[in-house]
Amino acid sequence: QVQLVESGGGLVQAGASLRLSCAASGRTLSTATMGWFRQAPGKEREFVAALSLSGGNTYYRDSVKGRFTISRDNAKNTVYLQMNGLKPEDTAVYYCAIDLYMAGGSWAVPLGSWDQGTQVTVSS
Repeated sequence: QVQLVESGGGLVQAGASLRLSCAASGRTLSTATMGWFRQAPGKEREFVAALSLSGGNTYYRDSVKGRFTISRDNAKNTVYLQMNGLKPEDTAVYYCAIDLYMAGGSWAVPLGSWDQGTQVTVSS
């Protein structure tokens, strides 16, 4: 059974950068479409970024395009989310997910995909 462990969150000021990591065990990440979601207080969880199985294609929600970059290190079996130019509206718990797929035009994940996530707080 795959286990994903997110890290790298924290409290930063607007304009700062953070790099989130998602370390996996029980599954080789290069065999899956990986992604990041986030959930702000009082809001629904939303898609942030995805990386195709091949690693050749990336997808982002519009509000993070040009600021966030998703990548994968096969040797470390880890997926990253580099976040630059952080804004207060990026404040959320960020979750790594595996086996993303498109459903009705939106990114979705298998049931039971969520774990503890990592908190990102951006102050203005």
